[in-house]
Amino acid sequence: MNELSLFLARAERLIDRLETMLPGPVAEPDWGAANAFRWRRRNGRAALVPVTLPHAIRLQDLQDIDDQKERIDRNTRQFLAGRHANNVLLTGARGTGKSSLIKALLTAYADRGLRVIEVDKGDLVDLPEIVELVAGRPERFILFCDDLSFEEGEDAYKALKSVLDGSVSAMSDNVLIYATSNRRHLMPEFHDENLQVRHVGGEIHPGEAVEEKVSLSERFGLWVSFYPFSQDEYLDIVSHWLKVFGVSKRGINAARQDALQWALMRGARSGRVAWQFARDYAGRIDGEI
Repeated sequence: MNELSLFLARAERLIDRLETMLPGPVAEPDWGAANAFRWRRRNGRAALVPVTLPHAIRLQDLQDIDDQKERIDRNTRQFLAGRHANNVLLTGARGTGKSSLIKALLTAYADRGLRVIEVDKGDLVDLPEIVELVAGRPERFILFCDDLSFEEGEDAYKALKSVLDGSVSAMSDNVLIYATSNRRHLMPEFHDENLQVRHVGGEIHPGEAVEEKVSLSERFGLWVSFYPFSQDEYLDIVSHWLKVFGVSKRGINAARQDALQWALMRGARSGRVAWQFARDYAGRIDGEI
């Protein structure tokens, strides 16, 4: 009898340990704890983790992308007002403000019920679960997928494609997907794929490989493209951030040549490079000018 009791006790402990390893239902987070959340899956268990210190950037801090900013801002305001709005794909040059623009929307509209949930590419297979979790909530949710890029046959690619347009169940009307990528079609494109193009009656018909790659990006209703900055645009952004960081007008004028040299060393003139230079410069001259 003692041996049986010992065996049952050990079996019960083993079952308890196994239960902790099995995926369980996703618990609702404390929605009042933050305006931004990250979807995290660890050891088979998923959760929405509050972001207590989000990157607070303002829309007015994003310089020389006025057209892109206006289009995405308008779409977001339509969404917040309960009107029709589109999923958004932001593509183009690195460091031009794609991700920062989405963060700035949260800063601008959190008090109107906007919430952002960041989802890593590897967790896109959980999109239906996330949509189900937030359905019925009074807030309006942007599912933010940053720096997307897929390879052939990835499960995450298929999951995103299904949620955007191909699933039997509709996406909740309080959810939109905003994604950023350096690739317009989100997948690598190869030269030999152009050889599949057919000419029929004077019309060009892309091959199946090209059609498949275009099919995902086409499921985003709004495409917004970002382009490399000119030298003058880059210097405008530098001047803006130096002003934000408290550098005097004389110091800003004196920084011009250093800013150009910084961009040359980095091999890029982008908003990110301008912001990084301004932080370095303002830190170096603090108290001098």
